[in-house]
Amino acid sequence: MYQLAVFDLDGTLLNTLSALTWCTNLVLGDLGLPPVDTEDTKKMVGDGFRNQLRRALKKAGDTSEETFRKAEALYRQYFPVHCLHEVVPYEGIPELLEEMKARGMKIACFSNKPDAQAVYNIESIFGPGYFDAVRGEIDGIPRKPDPAGALRIAEQLGVRPENCLYLGDTNTDMRTGQNAGMVTVAVLWGFRGREELESFHPAFIAERPSDVADFAFGGK
Repeated sequence: MYQLAVFDLDGTLLNTLSALTWCTNLVLGDLGLPPVDTEDTKKMVGDGFRNQLRRALKKAGDTSEETFRKAEALYRQYFPVHCLHEVVPYEGIPELLEEMKARGMKIACFSNKPDAQAVYNIESIFGPGYFDAVRGEIDGIPRKPDPAGALRIAEQLGVRPENCLYLGDTNTDMRTGQNAGMVTVAVLWGFRGREELESFHPAFIAERPSDVADFAFGGK
């Protein structure tokens, strides 16, 4: 039986698409640039907010470093205030987490979102202490798909990587889980499609959270 499930945050545990789009558009509006829509945002996220901003600025037609520096400063102002804008857990996620905890599995969240906002999102939705570990982007620890953060979580919780599930919705997550030597599960309710995820040959592809329970617990 698996002992730990490490979840990505955006697009896996929580539907944060509205918040990410809202904050991006506040920045673009301040810079006099056209907005992006939620479908654009799906393709821009997953590799940290700086890459997200660069992709948004590229779509808006301004790739200068000066504009990027302004955009980064603005985003750092807006995101802590609006990071919970219309954020909700995906349908079936609370039930999956409860089942995992009831069966003695540890649960963790690992995100490329800035650490303070990752913790704030998780604790605001699920409550403080509900997860065994929550980690976002921290200076000195490489972002996903580098496995360092995922491996630190496993070590912190006393679980070997091969006994961990790693769940995510993007190619970045697939590479992270595989780089860490964890059993990688692709989820289809998030920001990317089946074709992208299948190309990384995850151990399992879940269409809904209940599918993860069937996989993790052998059909119960």
